Amino acid sequence: MTERSDTTNLKFSIFNCQFGSGLSSLGFTLVEILIAIFIFSIIITTIFSSFNAILSGTGSISEKLTTCDMAKNCLNRIIIDLKSIHAYFPGDAFFNSDGLLEAYRIVGENTDVGSREFSKLRFTSLAHINLEHDMRSGIAEIIYYVQEIDKDNYVIRRADSLYPYKFFKKKDSDPLLCKRVKSLEFKYYDYDGNEYDVWDSQSDEFRHSTPRAISIELEVGDEPNSIFLEAMVTIPVYREKTS
Repeated sequence: MTERSDTTNLKFSIFNCQFGSGLSSLGFTLVEILIAIFIFSIIITTIFSSFNAILSGTGSISEKLTTCDMAKNCLNRIIIDLKSIHAYFPGDAFFNSDGLLEAYRIVGENTDVGSREFSKLRFTSLAHINLEHDMRSGIAEIIYYVQEIDKDNYVIRRADSLYPYKFFKKKDSDPLLCKRVKSLEFKYYDYDGNEYDVWDSQSDEFRHSTPRAISIELEVGDEPNSIFLEAMVTIPVYREKTS
């Protein structure tokens, strides 16, 4: 009896050695659990940071595309208006008044708006846009100007009125074409290709001539990712210098 009992105890001991140690290896110590939690938290933090970066980048791209489209639409509107420009020619049988020569003049000047300087352009055009249920048509006085709506926050507006033209005054009701404007600059070119920062077709300096071409330079957005657009418009009708 003693011999069989010893044999049984030996087998039981072997079983415990084989399976008991294996069962303990399937568990985790407190240190291992803490390390796993730490690693998991790092992974989650990295994932959320990447996700936020992607969302932020997507929002920035979307905002830039919106700003770019707005600037292009503004530039296209100016081009359309200039291509439909109207100029008065002294001696025309239909026009015999110096008052019309004054009314239809082209004036480009630089004006101080807030803390910056922007170009302002006044001319007459056949590209009148009917607003406020006004269905009249004719030669419109169009003025492109910059307005400061908040500190260092500038917009481009387009004034459009039919004859008789009234004294110009900035109005919040004038259509807003572009926001976040950094610079707006018009350049004027005579028949010989000379460049000018300003123009007045009624002045003796330009001998009552109209520009042969006008360039537009527009910058919008925020640094360092501002958007710069440029275009040159050849004026379809122009008045040469008087002798």
